[in-house]
Amino acid sequence: MAFNLPKVLKALLLSSSQPLAIKDIQAAFTRFHEQQLLPGVDRAAAPEPAAGDPAAPAPAPVAEEAAEVVVEPAARDPELYLDVPSLVTATQIREAMHAIAAQLRAAGDGLLLIEGNLGYRLVTEPRFARWVRILRQEPPPVKLTQSALETLAVIAYRQPVTRTEIENIRGVSAEAGLNKLLERDLVYIVGRADTPGRPIQYGTTDGFLEFTGIKSLDELPASDVLSSRQIDEWLRKSENTKAPGDLEMGLPDEQLPLEAPLPTSPAGEPAPAAASPASFLPPSA
Repeated sequence: MAFNLPKVLKALLLSSSQPLAIKDIQAAFTRFHEQQLLPGVDRAAAPEPAAGDPAAPAPAPVAEEAAEVVVEPAARDPELYLDVPSLVTATQIREAMHAIAAQLRAAGDGLLLIEGNLGYRLVTEPRFARWVRILRQEPPPVKLTQSALETLAVIAYRQPVTRTEIENIRGVSAEAGLNKLLERDLVYIVGRADTPGRPIQYGTTDGFLEFTGIKSLDELPASDVLSSRQIDEWLRKSENTKAPGDLEMGLPDEQLPLEAPLPTSPAGEPAPAAASPASFLPPSA
């Protein structure tokens, strides 16, 4: 009977409260083969030589005070311990995990297998969330406001980013949204910017990846509005603003003289100045 990789992986998932990365699973198989080489470990895969066989090796002498070795009952389930491959590739593990995930979805028993940024893990379906909160005596989750979501989006795409940059992009104060995101462990303080005043910079946490259901920031959807280069240019211009001129307002760039020349008559003499409004006023009594 061939080695059953999905069964072993399902047992490992159920026995761990932490996500299982592919490298952790491969390390477990490496330790399995290392233990098989130790003396006193069960090797049920190898048939025992027949009695009186001249090719059979002589039994090794046993020390009088040898420590008792607990032997795994591998022969009880050959598909778990026999014919274990020496190399289990990442592709084989992914394919087996996908098969387990499909089985769980088809069974509909309330368990799902998801792959996060830290590895694979078993979780309960969202429709059972209320029962889980009742068991743990937890309050319902608080939804993020539109302002907090916008602030989170700016941080995700622009990190590391300062509060001033967030406020320049959104046009409003970001203090309340930042405090809520820090409280929910969706963002954290990355460090300080190398600019005057050394403002604090913010970035997203692993909780953000779990919140959005992605494995890395590379899976964020591409921005259809502004590219990073366009945002940088916009921020640079917003910090060095100036009054708009004729060109910015769509007017022709004409330079008017400070003193306009007096109009002339057809004979070339200066025309009489127009009467001022004061000349039409009646004389004062």
